[in-house]
Amino acid sequence: MSKPYQHIPIAECGEPLVAITDQIPKILPHPYISLGAPYGDRSPFFVRQSILNKLLQSQAYLQTIHPHWKIAIFDAYRPISVQQFMVDYSFEQLATSQGLAISNLTKSQKDTLMTEVMKFWATPSHDLKTPPPHSTGAAIDVTLLDSEFLEVNMGSPIDEISDRSLPDYFANSIDSQEIKFHRDRQLLNQVMRHSGFQRHPNEWWHFSYGDQLWAWVSDQNLAIYGRK
Repeated sequence: MSKPYQHIPIAECGEPLVAITDQIPKILPHPYISLGAPYGDRSPFFVRQSILNKLLQSQAYLQTIHPHWKIAIFDAYRPISVQQFMVDYSFEQLATSQGLAISNLTKSQKDTLMTEVMKFWATPSHDLKTPPPHSTGAAIDVTLLDSEFLEVNMGSPIDEISDRSLPDYFANSIDSQEIKFHRDRQLLNQVMRHSGFQRHPNEWWHFSYGDQLWAWVSDQNLAIYGRK
């Protein structure tokens, strides 16, 4: 399934992938590795150099608002093989959650399920003109840790395939807990945008800079990061 940002041309800048430093906490064990995703000799905790620099800037800005809070990395770089693995896994999980057997799905059921999955997952395209954002090293999935090093409850887990994942899902709630969910999502967006990241329209946790999705959200006509 094509995405609206995939028409944007890429002028690859050649910036290297680098390891995310220990200054940025990581959610461990890494969830996709735990599922058996085929990373090979690649690591999910790599990004382009500028992405790391901007992430550190956002971390520093967060601590001017909430001393001792930190941005935590859930996921970053993904080979295409991992993107395909996670799309397939998410499809199977969604079918199971609806009481559907994979072997008995009709075409209509398959199409409906895949449409839902692809609201949150990029197409695992091998075409160099249409790389998944995470396969460029420009996209990161992040959350917040509080001063006790505990994950802040953002109202839904990362990767949940439901409307609760939409960034503004709780925006109009009058429930005190849900108001807090929205406030913390807004805080995350604020600190990430401070250094130039843009948020995925459907995912409160996904931010990127320099890839096609970033260019599309930013009204830019060129991406600077292609597939790595």
